[in-house]
Amino acid sequence: MSHPAATPASALAAGIDDRIARRNVAILACAQALGGASASIVISTGPLIGAALLGPDKSLATLPVSFMVLGTAIGMLPAGMLMRRFGRRTSFLGSSIGGTVTALLAALAVLAGHFWLFTLACGAMGFVTAFVQQFRFAAADTASDAFRPRAISWVMAGGILAGVIGPQTVILTRDLLAPILFAGTYVALAGLSFLAFLVLWFLQAPPPVARAAQGVARPLSEIMRQPSFLVAATCGIVSYALMSLVMTATPLAMIGCGLSTTDAALAIQWHVLAMFGPSFFTGALIARFGVRTIVVTGLALLCGCGIIALSGQDVAHFWVALILLGLGWNFGFIGATTMLTACYRPAERTMVQSANDFLVFGFVAFASFSSGSLLHNFGWGTVNVLIFPVTALCLAAMLALGRTQRSDRTV
Repeated sequence: MSHPAATPASALAAGIDDRIARRNVAILACAQALGGASASIVISTGPLIGAALLGPDKSLATLPVSFMVLGTAIGMLPAGMLMRRFGRRTSFLGSSIGGTVTALLAALAVLAGHFWLFTLACGAMGFVTAFVQQFRFAAADTASDAFRPRAISWVMAGGILAGVIGPQTVILTRDLLAPILFAGTYVALAGLSFLAFLVLWFLQAPPPVARAAQGVARPLSEIMRQPSFLVAATCGIVSYALMSLVMTATPLAMIGCGLSTTDAALAIQWHVLAMFGPSFFTGALIARFGVRTIVVTGLALLCGCGIIALSGQDVAHFWVALILLGLGWNFGFIGATTMLTACYRPAERTMVQSANDFLVFGFVAFASFSSGSLLHNFGWGTVNVLIFPVTALCLAAMLALGRTQRSDRTV
């Protein structure tokens, strides 16, 4: 039997990296299931709680969801700085405790009937979600180039359980503190955040590395001017913002059509399952067909969502549209994330990741905030019609990048 010292250093390092990466993927996927449940809970209940706490004008009913997404956008850059300073593991553990506290604050706001306190609590939960969004990048940190797309997609697959845990938590706990609807749901969410803390305790993330040891980093402005970065960011923005625009309006649209809160919660559950279910094989599809093909497929699925949603307003129309919306988000966003990992050097990693997610969630916050007003003032049809011109712009950007890279190769 050969001694480890006799193994070539590069091969040994690659083997250790992927063993660590696979273990981390399992931990991060589990944490994604627990931490990711907060988003589906706020999306399912936030507009309904907002409508209950507001007066006759319900145009701000989606504001709690918008604040959650805005909090995520605001939290991206601080999350990147904290992880660069203290490392992934310490930052993730601290954010899990923060999630527990903010969920309890949201429960208190619902019990007290304070719309603005609930909205601010959702914003704080969004700030915590900025750290959850970094789970996919943490999975890639210790992975080899070959394993990286699978590592990203498998961690995202943890959202399958989040898609079940979140809506089922809403259904099972909405009357826990009756007669105040959904107050018990946020107490349960605090428990989920603490469970995520316990899971993340076992994460083996690399310690923060001194800047001198990371190598030379280019200015962020130079990196962001790269056509490849611009297209990757655009695809991520379009995939996530359109998903947020339609999904945020859906519970209110369903209730407005006379459907029940259970119908709305189950619609979100099927949507979230569609968002994360394909993640088991999205990485393999990217390796087989190429990242651009998968992103374009995702954009086509988003258009399919718009077509179905414009075809009718029965339960089946809402559910099928949200399933296509989730599938389109999965292919578009995971593909965009994979494209992004080719745009930076190791020394630039956290800086570029945080800047990208700041842009993505900034646009997502705008989309979710606009969703309620668009629905209230112009109707469900207008929300879905907007899908088509936006995806056309993204497809044009993909086409332009392909032409640029082909011309570069011929020079």
